[in-house]
Amino acid sequence: MFLQLSHTKLDIFQVSKSLTLECYKISKLLPPEERYAMSQQIRRAALSVHLNIAEGCSRRSQAERKRFYEIARGSVVEIDTALDIAVDLKYLSGELLQKLGNHIINTFKQLTGMIGGNNKS
Repeated sequence: MFLQLSHTKLDIFQVSKSLTLECYKISKLLPPEERYAMSQQIRRAALSVHLNIAEGCSRRSQAERKRFYEIARGSVVEIDTALDIAVDLKYLSGELLQKLGNHIINTFKQLTGMIGGNNKS
């Protein structure tokens, strides 16, 4: 925000920011009993994606950058998994999650490319 570092202009940074904002919007739709459980977990994971990308970009060594990108990618998987449970519990519908799903896929693919393409899924 204030530093205006070069990573803020990267596509992955903008994509992860959109992912985070969409997760916050969707988490508001979860039932009140999930306010301190699933909702907060999705938000923490989404923010983790964005923050780990930012921190990874600031690291000097490729190995350190890669590690932060791996953590970010793991958080993307965490969001996807939590949303799967939310759909199974009928808290959210697949149609409602389409935009967020596109952000998840795009972020995952870009992070996988930045890590080096070693995707074990």
